[in-house]
Amino acid sequence: NNSMVGTVIINYCAMPNGSHRAEISKLLVHPHARRQGIARQLMNQAEQRAWEKGLSLLVLDTRSGDVASKLYLSLGWQIAGSIPCYARSIENTLDATTYMYKVSATIS
Repeated sequence: NNSMVGTVIINYCAMPNGSHRAEISKLLVHPHARRQGIARQLMNQAEQRAWEKGLSLLVLDTRSGDVASKLYLSLGWQIAGSIPCYARSIENTLDATTYMYKVSATIS
């Protein structure tokens, strides 16, 4: 089966003072394909691509308390902080978001 089951989006910073960084703006894996290591593979590939492009910093945000936080922490991401009432959920509630970052191994 050659179905697409996941994607990751890297947004490169267009500002001159941000040419060294990018944001992981979306990581999605189809619910039927979860718990198979696909998200980990996508994140590893995204990071590798960013480091190969000479970037030294990646950032992302995720809903506070979401299971994705555990994945990011296991991949070496650090928590920078959180913002309350940041994202509206499908239940129409406002959830906090946690900001995370990862610095290239060549820098840290």
